Amino acid sequence: MSEATIAVDVTVPPANVPRAVNLPPSSRLPNFVQAAAFLLSPRRTTEYMTRRHGDVFTHRVPVFGNVVTIADPQIAKQLFTANTDDVGNIQPNLSRILGSGSVFALDGAEHKRRRKLLTPPFHGKSIKNYEVIFEEETLREAASWPEGREFESLEPMMRITLNAILRAVFGADGEQLDELRRIIPPWVTLGSKLALLPAPSRTYGRVTPWGRLAAYRRRYDAVIDQLIDTVKADPNFETREDVLTMLLRSTHGDGSAMSRRDIADELLTLLAAGHETTAATLAWALERVSRHPAVLQQLVDEAQTDGNEYRQATLLETQRVRTVIDRAGRHVYSPTFELGEWVIPRGYSMLVDIGHLHGLAEEFEAPERFDPQRFMGKRPSTFAFIPFGGGTRRCVGAAFANVEMDIVLRTVLRHFTIESTTAPDEKVHSRGVAYTPKSGGRVVLRRMAQPLA
Repeated sequence: MSEATIAVDVTVPPANVPRAVNLPPSSRLPNFVQAAAFLLSPRRTTEYMTRRHGDVFTHRVPVFGNVVTIADPQIAKQLFTANTDDVGNIQPNLSRILGSGSVFALDGAEHKRRRKLLTPPFHGKSIKNYEVIFEEETLREAASWPEGREFESLEPMMRITLNAILRAVFGADGEQLDELRRIIPPWVTLGSKLALLPAPSRTYGRVTPWGRLAAYRRRYDAVIDQLIDTVKADPNFETREDVLTMLLRSTHGDGSAMSRRDIADELLTLLAAGHETTAATLAWALERVSRHPAVLQQLVDEAQTDGNEYRQATLLETQRVRTVIDRAGRHVYSPTFELGEWVIPRGYSMLVDIGHLHGLAEEFEAPERFDPQRFMGKRPSTFAFIPFGGGTRRCVGAAFANVEMDIVLRTVLRHFTIESTTAPDEKVHSRGVAYTPKSGGRVVLRRMAQPLA
């Protein structure tokens, strides 16, 4: 063997050997200071870090530990399209609130199977069938709205979206659903706040927040058990098309059925994720259009027709300027993960800062301006606008939520006059997981003598 050959052999790296760790830049502040800053104001922390260290940086985050934050669309694309064997759902995640049977708890092939199971009821023809539900629930809630007097729209929107998802999931109404209406709202409010805090080893009874959360869960499980018994006893069980029946009829690869606990966890995920974020976006939409008379007038004109292009653009722009869920996370499972020029080690988490991406001037001209026209006939690059997250973990109910928001806003526009206001913009308020209008999306409405269209 020649000397040249020997030299080449020595310099070729062995197969399957991960590259050396090369982390993005990080702050020199003590870890506890970084964690406290993120806990107090995650958005301001990201703004500060991107100014100092660029669009990819490392820092300490409460609960998640070592985190790489991504504020660049191309790097976000690389993460969202990565092999799911290399990166999975962030740890810990919402499954510690929603339960181990939630889709949030699953990764890899099991996660893919669950998404495939949940997709049909929230797409295509199924969503078309829900449109009448969206309109009915809006009109039912609107019957009690004050006329000509400012009121908070967030809580009414929460009730509309909760009732709509309850009817879609269970296919009917009744006493058990009334109980869920009493349980779910306070549970979501409390769970959203606790989701970003370390979980104690024990709940210490109902005097603590975690104890109250456990008490809500016990009440919820009792209701779901009753509903499962009712549905399984239905003579039309094999032909029902609601989500609960679909889960009851489903089986794992080995032919075994989903456990009641797993079904309860998955339904809780749909109920929690399926109403708070949608309601928050609707409240923001009312807050935004009431401060932009030209936008409002164009919406009113369109509501007299069967069109919805401008209404859809307005909702997209609302999601951009008032991003409700502003981070999507992944966790490194492979020995190392190459992210652009960086090499991230196993055990690190990565957070895509959605809110930051939605405000990039290179992607959105005059990003501080509320301008639905930017979405008329065009869309930004795929990974610059991701209100529902991206990749294999993109929200399974995104299409359902988009249609629901469209129908609810259309119904309001057709039955009420929305008064314009010169009041200052409402500040952004963190409910824990979601960002909502701090004053509740206050609006003044007047009933039309003759509804439009």
